[in-house]
Amino acid sequence: MWRRSHRRHTGVTPVIETGVATALTAVAAAMRDARGPWWVIGSAAVALHGVVTDVADIDLLVGEEDAADLVSRLGLSAERLDPHPLFRSGIFARWPRLDRTVEIMGGFAICEGGAWRPLVPVTRIALDGVYVPDREELMTILSRFGRAKDIERRQLLAAL
Repeated sequence: MWRRSHRRHTGVTPVIETGVATALTAVAAAMRDARGPWWVIGSAAVALHGVVTDVADIDLLVGEEDAADLVSRLGLSAERLDPHPLFRSGIFARWPRLDRTVEIMGGFAICEGGAWRPLVPVTRIALDGVYVPDREELMTILSRFGRAKDIERRQLLAAL
């Protein structure tokens, strides 16, 4: 499933681990009735773009209203996290699955230059029902995150 649709968009055939693919299918199903746009970002999005990388969890970026609905439908509880110097979400919840944990981030923002800026991608590529930012925008997002693992993934994406 992941190979066929991805080739159509980038010409690259990703190697997506079975557990990641299963979790992505569950995300697509869970988001079917979303009112607003949503994206998979982070390592799973990088893998979908064709980079071989570890995917520890799936980062799901949604609006706060869709995040609240999803958390409720899945019987989850929003978590109160210790303040992070770089990231925050209006709603954050973990969807623990056997294949991969999905981190639901509603109203996600990045601290840049001392100011909190919402992260709402402009581009949206559909891969069998899973949405990711396009390659260029994903590289920009990874640069904005600024962590060593994100910079490394950005460099791998740039090398494609």
